[in-house]
Amino acid sequence: MPLLTVLLVLIVAGVLLWLVNRYVPMERTIKTIFNVVVIIIVIIWLLKAFGLFHYLKDIHI
Repeated sequence: MPLLTVLLVLIVAGVLLWLVNRYVPMERTIKTIFNVVVIIIVIIWLLKAFGLFHYLKDIHI
């Protein structure tokens, strides 16, 4: 996977997370849970993109 694609996805995910945190009214605990879930998903995606989590290839969500 090209580095530019990884960078673009990280920037888009960061901007979307910032927009949700800034403009969507949510309770603080729900917002924290949402942030943690998004960060975990991005970390798993990065691990898969760099081949460090190759055994998750067969799992489809």
